Amino acid sequence: MKLEQLASRCGEWLRGSGPESDIVISSRIRLARNLADFPFVRRCNDADRAAVVATLKQSLENVDFFHDVAYVDVSSLPPVDRQFLVERQLISRELSEGEGPRGVAIDPHEKFSLMLNEEDHLRIQVMNSGLDLQSAWEQINKIDDLIEERITYAFHERLGYLTACPTNVGTGMRVSVMLHLPALVITRQIEKVFRSLQKISLAVRGLYGEGSQAMGDFYQISNQITLGRSEAELIEQVSEVVPVMIDYERRAREFLVKESQKDLHDRVSRAFGILCTAQTISSEETMMLLSSVRMGVNLGLIADVEMPTINQLFIHTQPAHLQKLRGVELDTADRNSERASYLQRHLRKSDGGNAEKN
Repeated sequence: MKLEQLASRCGEWLRGSGPESDIVISSRIRLARNLADFPFVRRCNDADRAAVVATLKQSLENVDFFHDVAYVDVSSLPPVDRQFLVERQLISRELSEGEGPRGVAIDPHEKFSLMLNEEDHLRIQVMNSGLDLQSAWEQINKIDDLIEERITYAFHERLGYLTACPTNVGTGMRVSVMLHLPALVITRQIEKVFRSLQKISLAVRGLYGEGSQAMGDFYQISNQITLGRSEAELIEQVSEVVPVMIDYERRAREFLVKESQKDLHDRVSRAFGILCTAQTISSEETMMLLSSVRMGVNLGLIADVEMPTINQLFIHTQPAHLQKLRGVELDTADRNSERASYLQRHLRKSDGGNAEKN
């Protein structure tokens, strides 16, 4: 697989057409699995890790369902390519920064990926656009069953699936939903909401998962513990909370429209204007301004800009994506200039008109 081909298109989970997609960017389910015949990854030597990769690759090659899947040897990639896959949400930072034989199998539509030798021997993840956890579960359960028909997983009758991290023991499942919550940030309600989530054992992380910052007002909400709970219970736990979060965000947006309309319009129009005219701009500032523009599009304050375009810009303006799209490695100053040019090409109307609603 040539990563340049991925860079030039938009992944399935960024379509912006799933349920509640004005606020919910994506739904993801991840399963952690280990092979019974090998030590956990951190206890493996390079020969063990190579054997794990070979065993899993062979099992995938023998299943018709995986015939179109492309395997990428992450251990042989240069840093910019590994970072590209992280930005694309196809691999984790841990897999990117790991050691020894490791890789990822990627669905051509980017709806699922299989990480080999991350924290566990196998990490299966499925991502859908919008709030669509049930469909994600059906897909990942099918994938897991197909692999388990050919591989013996590390499994304990009482504890369930055995994993490198104790919090994943049991189902090995992490259910997460990525939300865009700019109005809760603006109205300073976000910390109160997150304290409430932590009380019911839900974790809040940034755009790229554990250890990452909440850039662009994106937050991932997921279960913390899997032991003693079934897959259905974990999905239900997250599924019950997300609609409440959506309601809080929508109420906050309604409040801003009603009580601070001029300030809101000014925030959105300034953000759009800077993105359309800047000659140089950092990744962090781009994320912050795109967040305001995305909210403005959803509230009808900006016309003639489609949501998939905004969603795509969040990813395509990240450092590694810019370099893959340009075809050359760029230093920070050149990336900032290239980012500004890329934003102008995709946000300014071809006739030079103003996309902002008056």
